[in-house]
Amino acid sequence: MAEIIQKDGTWVFDGDALRLTPGRDKNVSPLRRELGELVVPLGALAGVSFEQGKRTGRLRLRLRDGADPLLQATGGRLTEPHDPYQLLVESDRYGVAEYLVDEVRRALLLDEVPADPVDAYLLPGPSVPLSASAGDGTASFDGERVRLEWNWKTEESKASAGPRSLGIAEIEAVEWQPAVGLENGCLRFRLRHAPTKAPAKYDPNAVELWGFKKDPLMALVAAAVQARLPHPAAGPRGALPAQREPDSAAGDDHDALLRRLRELGELRRDGVLTDEEFAMAKQAVLKRL
Repeated sequence: MAEIIQKDGTWVFDGDALRLTPGRDKNVSPLRRELGELVVPLGALAGVSFEQGKRTGRLRLRLRDGADPLLQATGGRLTEPHDPYQLLVESDRYGVAEYLVDEVRRALLLDEVPADPVDAYLLPGPSVPLSASAGDGTASFDGERVRLEWNWKTEESKASAGPRSLGIAEIEAVEWQPAVGLENGCLRFRLRHAPTKAPAKYDPNAVELWGFKKDPLMALVAAAVQARLPHPAAGPRGALPAQREPDSAAGDDHDALLRRLRELGELRRDGVLTDEEFAMAKQAVLKRL
């Protein structure tokens, strides 16, 4: 097991999953505190890295595309303070951080976890019910319906229609965008058969965000809804899996396995893998040839 404890949070890797717990430091963002502990299965990971700085370093996880509804809903737009897959590391813990990275990479290699996208969520998304207030409204979600309520700052034509209640079956897509510069952000729900290009200020199915501290909390609502929508990469229901060309596909697989064997040999020579770990990984590859 590998563990690193910092003011920013605690990461624990047990060989099968990474447990990410936000710290209690006052500088930890409200989004990470509200999201709470995350358990990221090994199969959801595409990679891990550690970047050293003069005073602090940073651990970063890279998830496989489509594995996490939070990343799907926010489109990778969560910045450093709010990103739950980053951890600030004090300089006296650099060795521990590097050890954790080595352990995760070794497990990814031995389990032959691919880095390609997935067609189903491997993390559950934020728990419900939840509610967040920011910008010109409040968004709540109970697992079945989204409720949008407006405040005194809402544009009159949008507020005059009153609160909105949207069933999950009505929602085709959800997105969260932060405010950038002079451009406001939004939490927007796109409905089936009701496309609109109206700015969030006038869209009754969107909360306009102005770049204040609570804006990122709206990303949690977006992620909870996203987790209950069909996965964007999933094929149509009832569709048969695509048929592969057997000859060319088999040749490609064979070449890939040979490359993996060469990579394993290089890792053993570089001291990343022990002789025992190399033998285990090599045997797993040979079984697939």
